[in-house]
Amino acid sequence: MRKVIVLEFVTLDGVIQAGGAPEEDTSGGFTYGGWQAPYSDEVLGGVMNKQMSMPFDLLLGRKTFEIWEPFWPKHVDIWPGASTATKYVASNTITGSEWQPSVFLGGDIAEKVSQLKQQEGPNLHVYGSANLVQTLMKHDLVDEFWLKIYPLTLGSGKRLFVDGTIPAAFQVTESQISPNGIIIVNYKRAGAVTTGSVSEG
Repeated sequence: MRKVIVLEFVTLDGVIQAGGAPEEDTSGGFTYGGWQAPYSDEVLGGVMNKQMSMPFDLLLGRKTFEIWEPFWPKHVDIWPGASTATKYVASNTITGSEWQPSVFLGGDIAEKVSQLKQQEGPNLHVYGSANLVQTLMKHDLVDEFWLKIYPLTLGSGKRLFVDGTIPAAFQVTESQISPNGIIIVNYKRAGAVTTGSVSEG
């Protein structure tokens, strides 16, 4: 069974929009695009190289695919895996692309992803894709979150966790802090939420 792994760059207040560049995604009047850049360091670079080099297929929302489609084919030297991986795209409007191999998933996205998870193959990595991630979380289809939490707040923008997120417990499998203060942490699903009383002493 394949896992769905959500890899996100996220601010302290949960924003995941347009971390890479000012023009990446200005929807909703977002003006802080490129907020990741001042914090990059060698530790983050090493983690990203490791994650980008492992076997994977990509599961992307339409907006993220449209941002990546003209960029990554021209930068195969940086991330060859993005081009060789099968790209599963959640979209009811796009049906084809020159960036291959690409498969377009229309209709009931949750059901399509559930079917993909049952197939043989590498794990499905999700980057960006804010709307798609909400759908995956709502239907309990996310197995792991690999987060890079940046030491800043933005106050507005698309967020990772919004209303509709289901209650779920997670276990930390890897963690470290980079020299520039990025908390790099991997969480895997660990069943249901449990509650209790915090006693004194």
